[in-house]
Amino acid sequence: MSRNVTLFTGQWADLPFKQICSTAKDFGYDGLELCCWGDHIELDKASKSKAYCEDKRAVLEENGLGCWAISNHLSGQLVCDNIDERHYVFAPSALKGDPKAIRKWAVDMQKKAAKAAKNLGVKVVNGFTGSPIWHLLYSFPPCTPNQIANGYKDFAKIWKPILDVYADNGIRFALEVHPTEIAFDIASAQRALEALDGHPAFGFNYDPSHLGYQGVDYVKFIRTFPDRIFHVHMKDAWWGHGDGTVGVFGGHTEFADPRRFWDFRSLGHGDINFEDIIVALNDIKYQGPLSVEWEDSRMDRCHGAREACDFVKSVDFTPSAIAFDAQFDR
Repeated sequence: MSRNVTLFTGQWADLPFKQICSTAKDFGYDGLELCCWGDHIELDKASKSKAYCEDKRAVLEENGLGCWAISNHLSGQLVCDNIDERHYVFAPSALKGDPKAIRKWAVDMQKKAAKAAKNLGVKVVNGFTGSPIWHLLYSFPPCTPNQIANGYKDFAKIWKPILDVYADNGIRFALEVHPTEIAFDIASAQRALEALDGHPAFGFNYDPSHLGYQGVDYVKFIRTFPDRIFHVHMKDAWWGHGDGTVGVFGGHTEFADPRRFWDFRSLGHGDINFEDIIVALNDIKYQGPLSVEWEDSRMDRCHGAREACDFVKSVDFTPSAIAFDAQFDR
């Protein structure tokens, strides 16, 4: 195994920080990708206090764990989205019903995340951007001229100053390419980079589970953005397993509904080809962690997270440092 295997704590935020540390160590993980909700990382504290971050590091070290990234998905969704009642749970309750104030707070949280990462000694913040144009996904009614282009301009106008703060602190922001974000496939990811004029602090948290069921070539994504893969989520999905009732758009059904065309699955139980992914990551010389984002409505999460750790360690491998046929030379 050539890379550290970490557990993303977003799906474990109901557990206190000390408990998830001991639990992850028991499962066999090398470290944690800490979410910025619950008590795992509190951005107001972490962005201001190195002592707070040192205390977090001490607990990790007591459990033999490292941390190479933090994740700030929830407030990130509020930065560019068209705010409605779905979003209120991600923001302070005092801001409920005030989209302008919510967005201002969300932008501030992104900047604090960069400072928190610096204080914690990590180099990557994963997250979401939201999207002002997700509602325009389907081409009917037809978009008016420049609607999509203006959406990317709005995204860039908001995110460039945030990314400047990241650059000033020596931190990189990794967007998890995902439906409802400004980038959700290869084409939209390219367009996001172009809108930002290739800002050096902007890249991607690669997660194949959000690409495969869409029909996007998830291995091609790695090879298309070799210098922009800042972090990797290991998460599985299956597709084509429903009864023909529900399509790719989900049919307003809940996860694990047997009619669904696709669902997230525990690692090794879906349709993602992880060997092809590891080969591609080796080819681009990615040496960051492989972080398990465990999601499977059909399986106990403790069983699944432990099994997933073993799975990642079994599929990862160190690339060769020699040409295999060099020994044939005379």
